[in-house]
Amino acid sequence: MSHANPSLVVAVDGTSGSGKSSTSRGVAERLGLRYLDTGAMFRAITWWLLREGVDVRDSDAVAAAVDAGRPGIESGTDPLGPTITVDGTDVSVDIRGEDVTAAVSPVSAVPQVRALLLDLQREVIGGGGIVVEGRDIGSVVWPDAQVKVYLSADPDARAARRSAELGGTDVASTQQSLLERDRIDSGRATAPLTMADGAVHVDSTHLTLAEVIETIVGLAASARP
Repeated sequence: MSHANPSLVVAVDGTSGSGKSSTSRGVAERLGLRYLDTGAMFRAITWWLLREGVDVRDSDAVAAAVDAGRPGIESGTDPLGPTITVDGTDVSVDIRGEDVTAAVSPVSAVPQVRALLLDLQREVIGGGGIVVEGRDIGSVVWPDAQVKVYLSADPDARAARRSAELGGTDVASTQQSLLERDRIDSGRATAPLTMADGAVHVDSTHLTLAEVIETIVGLAASARP
């Protein structure tokens, strides 16, 4: 295992199904860094809203619920075993369910949700020593990250990978779902999905996971202190 400088922040943004999670965990493990999945935080707050019976398609209702309830979301940062809890309840399995997956994009577009989680994300990042994955890490959450990566892959590859992760779901419907999430996330008014200034674009379509990890580890090795 290599050891990067303790203040290093590696920001990995990109499209759904492009391999951000596996890549980011692998990079963190290689470099001896912590790992934060910001997408899991948005899924966690979506799970909480659904549990509370909030209409997640009503942005005003979502905003009011978040302002009133402010759920306690805690993210474990061990790349070998990341955890996520809401008010002390382990939701790491529940947040991957179909109901949360279908609702997370509209919830993520609500400014009050993004403001709450932005504060939490920056608190976790702290003094650095972490790989952070998401959709607006290099552009909004931590613009001063020493390494910024925008990870993508063509829709066919992304759909095939996500379908395999989900146990062999229909590839065509999976691709449609991924593209719809990209459309919502790219078009939202607050912190849209975009490639941050200074980011290196890595297309993982024809690369193995090991090759993508190696590419980012190489970028980290040449990063400024």
